Amino acid sequence: MRLSSETLIQFVREQGIQAEIIELLDDTPTVAAAAAVMGVSTDQIIKSVLFLADGAPVLVISNGLSRIAWKRLADYLEVSRRRLKTAVADQVLAITGYPVGAVPPFGHKVPLRTVVDTAVYQQAVIYGGGGEIHALMRLTTTELRRIVGHETTSLSE
Repeated sequence: MRLSSETLIQFVREQGIQAEIIELLDDTPTVAAAAAVMGVSTDQIIKSVLFLADGAPVLVISNGLSRIAWKRLADYLEVSRRRLKTAVADQVLAITGYPVGAVPPFGHKVPLRTVVDTAVYQQAVIYGGGGEIHALMRLTTTELRRIVGHETTSLSE
Protein backbone atom coordinates (compact mmCIF):
# COMPACT_ATOMS: atom_id res chain seq x y z
CA MET A 1 0.00 0.00 0.00
CA ARG A 2 1.41 3.38 -1.01
CA LEU A 3 0.93 6.24 1.41
CA SER A 4 0.59 9.90 0.39
CA SER A 5 0.77 13.42 1.76
CA GLU A 6 -2.95 13.05 2.60
CA THR A 7 -2.15 9.96 4.69
CA LEU A 8 0.61 11.92 6.43
CA ILE A 9 -1.71 14.89 7.11
CA GLN A 10 -4.21 12.50 8.67
CA PHE A 11 -1.48 10.90 10.82
CA VAL A 12 -0.26 14.34 11.99
CA ARG A 13 -3.81 15.36 12.96
CA GLU A 14 -4.64 12.07 14.71
CA GLN A 15 -1.41 12.14 16.72
CA GLY A 16 -1.67 15.83 17.65
CA ILE A 17 1.68 16.59 16.04
CA GLN A 18 2.62 20.23 15.55
CA ALA A 19 3.68 20.03 11.91
CA GLU A 20 2.57 21.48 8.61
CA ILE A 21 2.52 19.72 5.24
CA ILE A 22 3.34 22.24 2.54
CA GLU A 23 2.19 21.41 -0.98
CA LEU A 24 4.60 22.79 -3.58
CA LEU A 25 4.06 23.74 -7.18
CA ASP A 26 7.34 22.11 -8.21
CA ASP A 27 8.91 18.79 -7.32
CA THR A 28 11.80 19.01 -4.87
CA PRO A 29 13.77 15.83 -5.57
CA THR A 30 17.00 17.19 -4.05
CA VAL A 31 17.99 18.93 -0.85
CA ALA A 32 19.23 21.96 -2.79
CA ALA A 33 15.94 22.22 -4.69
CA ALA A 34 13.91 21.97 -1.49
CA ALA A 35 16.06 24.59 0.26
CA ALA A 36 15.77 26.96 -2.72
CA VAL A 37 11.97 26.62 -2.92
CA MET A 38 11.57 27.17 0.84
CA GLY A 39 14.17 29.94 1.04
CA VAL A 40 16.08 28.20 3.84
CA SER A 41 19.54 26.78 4.44
CA THR A 42 20.29 23.25 3.21
CA ASP A 43 20.96 22.33 6.88
CA GLN A 44 17.27 22.95 7.58
CA ILE A 45 16.28 20.29 5.06
CA ILE A 46 16.37 16.84 6.60
CA LYS A 47 16.58 13.55 4.82
CA SER A 48 15.11 10.28 6.05
CA VAL A 49 17.30 7.41 4.87
CA LEU A 50 16.22 3.82 5.39
CA PHE A 51 18.97 1.36 6.29
CA LEU A 52 18.82 -2.36 6.85
CA ALA A 53 20.97 -3.41 9.79
CA ASP A 54 21.24 -7.20 9.77
CA GLY A 55 18.01 -7.04 7.75
CA ALA A 56 16.13 -4.92 10.31
CA PRO A 57 14.92 -1.51 9.09
CA VAL A 58 16.38 1.58 10.76
CA LEU A 59 15.47 5.09 9.69
CA VAL A 60 18.29 7.63 9.91
CA ILE A 61 17.48 11.34 9.88
CA SER A 62 20.28 13.70 8.96
CA ASN A 63 20.82 17.20 7.58
CA GLY A 64 20.41 17.71 3.89
CA LEU A 65 23.81 17.70 2.28
CA SER A 66 25.74 15.97 5.05
CA ARG A 67 27.03 12.48 4.40
CA ILE A 68 26.15 9.74 6.85
CA ALA A 69 29.24 8.05 8.30
CA TRP A 70 28.47 4.37 7.70
CA LYS A 71 31.13 3.08 10.08
CA ARG A 72 29.82 5.28 12.90
CA LEU A 73 26.27 4.13 12.20
CA ALA A 74 27.28 0.47 12.12
CA ASP A 75 29.17 0.87 15.41
CA TYR A 76 26.20 2.66 16.97
CA LEU A 77 23.82 -0.10 15.84
CA GLU A 78 26.34 -2.75 16.94
CA VAL A 79 26.47 -4.47 13.56
CA SER A 80 29.41 -5.01 11.25
CA ARG A 81 29.75 -2.52 8.42
CA ARG A 82 29.08 -5.40 6.02
CA ARG A 83 25.70 -6.05 7.65
CA LEU A 84 24.56 -2.46 7.07
CA LYS A 85 22.90 -1.64 3.75
CA THR A 86 20.81 1.20 2.40
CA ALA A 87 17.38 0.05 1.37
CA VAL A 88 16.70 0.18 -2.37
CA ALA A 89 13.71 2.12 -3.71
CA ASP A 90 11.34 -0.89 -3.72
CA GLN A 91 12.27 -1.72 -0.12
CA VAL A 92 11.80 1.90 0.97
CA LEU A 93 8.31 1.96 -0.55
CA ALA A 94 7.39 -1.46 0.88
CA ILE A 95 8.62 -0.68 4.41
CA THR A 96 7.71 3.00 4.82
CA GLY A 97 4.85 3.32 2.35
CA TYR A 98 6.52 6.35 0.75
CA PRO A 99 8.76 6.70 -2.31
CA VAL A 100 12.41 7.70 -2.02
CA GLY A 101 12.65 11.49 -1.89
CA ALA A 102 9.33 11.89 -0.09
CA VAL A 103 9.87 9.80 3.06
CA PRO A 104 8.79 11.74 6.16
CA PRO A 105 10.54 11.28 9.52
CA PHE A 106 7.46 9.48 10.94
CA GLY A 107 4.00 8.28 9.94
CA HIS A 108 5.17 5.17 8.12
CA LYS A 109 3.29 1.93 7.52
CA VAL A 110 4.84 0.58 10.71
CA PRO A 111 6.76 2.35 13.48
CA LEU A 112 10.48 2.30 12.68
CA ARG A 113 13.51 2.49 14.92
CA THR A 114 14.75 6.01 14.22
CA VAL A 115 18.21 7.43 14.84
CA VAL A 116 18.69 11.18 14.45
CA ASP A 117 22.07 12.73 13.67
CA THR A 118 22.90 15.19 16.46
CA ALA A 119 23.56 17.91 13.84
CA VAL A 120 19.81 17.99 13.04
CA TYR A 121 19.14 19.39 16.51
CA GLN A 122 21.33 22.43 15.81
CA GLN A 123 18.38 23.79 13.81
CA ALA A 124 15.17 25.12 15.38
CA VAL A 125 12.88 24.56 12.38
CA ILE A 126 13.35 21.82 9.80
CA TYR A 127 11.72 20.63 6.59
CA GLY A 128 11.49 16.96 5.68
CA GLY A 129 9.71 14.65 3.31
CA GLY A 130 6.02 15.41 3.07
CA GLY A 131 4.84 12.12 1.63
CA GLU A 132 4.99 13.22 -2.02
CA ILE A 133 7.83 14.52 -4.18
CA HIS A 134 6.00 17.88 -4.33
CA ALA A 135 5.39 18.24 -0.58
CA LEU A 136 7.48 19.07 2.48
CA MET A 137 6.76 18.84 6.18
CA ARG A 138 7.69 21.80 8.38
CA LEU A 139 8.23 21.17 12.09
CA THR A 140 10.46 22.10 14.99
CA THR A 141 13.28 19.87 16.14
CA THR A 142 11.65 19.84 19.58
CA GLU A 143 8.56 18.25 18.02
CA LEU A 144 10.70 15.83 15.99
CA ARG A 145 12.39 14.60 19.17
CA ARG A 146 9.02 14.23 20.92
CA ILE A 147 7.66 12.05 18.10
CA VAL A 148 10.66 9.91 17.09
CA GLY A 149 12.27 9.59 20.52
CA HIS A 150 15.68 10.40 21.89
CA GLU A 151 17.88 8.00 19.93
CA THR A 152 20.58 10.28 18.60
CA THR A 153 24.26 10.10 17.75
CA SER A 154 26.82 11.99 15.69
CA LEU A 155 26.63 10.57 12.16
CA SER A 156 27.86 13.36 9.89
CA GLU A 157 31.14 12.79 8.07
